[in-house]
Amino acid sequence: MGVISLAKGQKVDLTKTNPGLSKVVVGLGWDVNKYDGGQDFDLDASVFLLDANGKVSGGQDFVFYNNTTGGNGSVVHSGDNLTGDGDGDDESVSISINDIPANIEKVSFAVTIHDAEARNQNFGMVSNAFIRIVNEATNAELIRYDLGEDFSIETAVVVGELYRHNGEWKFSAVGSGYQGGLAALCNDFGLQVG
Repeated sequence: MGVISLAKGQKVDLTKTNPGLSKVVVGLGWDVNKYDGGQDFDLDASVFLLDANGKVSGGQDFVFYNNTTGGNGSVVHSGDNLTGDGDGDDESVSISINDIPANIEKVSFAVTIHDAEARNQNFGMVSNAFIRIVNEATNAELIRYDLGEDFSIETAVVVGELYRHNGEWKFSAVGSGYQGGLAALCNDFGLQVG
């Protein structure tokens, strides 16, 4: 079976259509357009582990470059990539699906621009952003969502989410942009940040 390519708002089964799937790598990538700001452009992938109310229960459920492991070790972030150069995934997250704690209903993937306001940067300067889900055992790409050029002034994007549905995991292509960067997302997901 080939890769399932999603458009914004589409949902697809992950575990039901891939029996025995236990570990996936969620890859996120992007390219930065040339622009004259003279500043470095650092995009960061982060993961929010959400309960039934759509909130994190604490800082341990927010996985990013300063807290690379969450969900009792079921979610592991590859660490920060400061440039976004080159092809392929810029940052990735390894997920042991069967080990995600039972209280977690949703695993939400976001990309934010570091210091966006200070550097006067936004997602209008980013192209070719994507999220993809790969079977870690076979390296086969299962699902891909290319975000397109939908954004202009946003500084954070919730790219997609894994969510439980009748005992299986599904993936939703979200593609929602936010202003206010990572702080706005954290507040939305019930995490107080300074």
